[in-house]
Amino acid sequence: MTVKTRFAPSPTGYLHIGGVRTALFSWAFARHHQGEFLLRIEDTDLARSTAESVKVIMDGIDWVGLNYDNAGNVVYQTQRFDRYKEVVAELLESGHAYYCYCSKEELEAMREKAEREGTATYDRRWRPEAGKTLPDIPADVQPVVRFKTPLTGDTSWTDLVKGEISFPNEALDDLIIARADGSPTYNFCVVVDDFDMGVTHVIRGDDHVNNTPKQINILKAMGADVPAYGHLPMILNEQGKKISKRSGDTVAITDFGAMGILPEAMLNYLARLGWAHGDDEFFTMEQFVEWFDLKDVSPSPSRMDMKKLLWINGEHIKITPNDTLADMIRHRLEAKGITETAAPALTDVIALVKDRAQDLNALAEECVYFYQKQVPAEADVAKHWDDDAADRMLRFAGKLESLNEWTTENIHSLFKPFCDEEGIKMGKLGMPLRLAVCGTAKTPSVDAVLALIGKDEVLKRIRS
Repeated sequence: MTVKTRFAPSPTGYLHIGGVRTALFSWAFARHHQGEFLLRIEDTDLARSTAESVKVIMDGIDWVGLNYDNAGNVVYQTQRFDRYKEVVAELLESGHAYYCYCSKEELEAMREKAEREGTATYDRRWRPEAGKTLPDIPADVQPVVRFKTPLTGDTSWTDLVKGEISFPNEALDDLIIARADGSPTYNFCVVVDDFDMGVTHVIRGDDHVNNTPKQINILKAMGADVPAYGHLPMILNEQGKKISKRSGDTVAITDFGAMGILPEAMLNYLARLGWAHGDDEFFTMEQFVEWFDLKDVSPSPSRMDMKKLLWINGEHIKITPNDTLADMIRHRLEAKGITETAAPALTDVIALVKDRAQDLNALAEECVYFYQKQVPAEADVAKHWDDDAADRMLRFAGKLESLNEWTTENIHSLFKPFCDEEGIKMGKLGMPLRLAVCGTAKTPSVDAVLALIGKDEVLKRIRS
């Protein structure tokens, strides 16, 4: 059997981190078993599912780089209404579905009664049974189609994450599978899609646990094989509450891109939210696929930790090729009015500073002073710029100007003799020198920084 999983987002807003983790685990499970990972867009909410919202979803999936196997043949539910009508007709014909003519007022009365008594909402008054007399069909009500849920026994499955789960059928409603206007409902579309796509394993958020028994019963009525189900616990914010934009949480996956998070780091971090492989924290997606097993997924909710995400991101920045990082931060530098020059080469600058940055925005910031001297912070000036600093910098500029070869080693060789000659410690040279050349007190080794900026530019900055 070929393993087939699917990711099925509804394009009614942004692609959130919980959805991306679901996609990641579905993708990794399929890849681990040399199976297929499929994409489906559940766009039956016509009022909210616009072309723009679909693009947001697709852009998010593309950004994290989860490649799906039906590219060019993505399933869109709005393109399958004829197929849904066909299956509704088959269920009506086989006696597994029936027409219901209840009015809105009748349904509201049933809902209130069910809340008082703790029973299923629908009282099944239009459900055909042997020896039962149905009400007269009203002339002014367009019927819905309801699924004939079994009245006895349990619907159970062994969840790949949560273990044994069981629902008594008597507690399940005869759910509507087609509305009065003929449009299909969510739970019904999902079942038909999973069947037609050949999905063998459904991996999704645990907010769908209550939908699973309904879907299993429809699949059985269709004579279809029931896929294996695994329900992933939710991701909570750092305060242990449900993530929401209202609480100021960053939830849209594209927001993390704007924050300077690498896609590989995002996936690495999300992989560790609820899954573990020993003590491994930093790993590649190839390793993740090799190690991944749903039995290692915790059934308990996970909690966001931005510090850990940034740490993992920093580790990925360290191993990312410098030319790749340069391509990622050029537009960030341009937004600051910085244009890359021939010297120093941006890749050389990145090689020097990337160990200091945990996100791409910080990496870009670390590169700025190589191309444009910054205005020093008043606190740094007060701390490091004494009364003799300006003259001392001019004296040191003379030493720098005498160098025939402008290298890190040659620049470094000037430091100790100059400090001995001036009767100062290195801090009295290094910190003012950083402020004079870079405009910041926080740089890598100052000799390496000067070497990259170049002799003429360094002397110009000191003497300006």
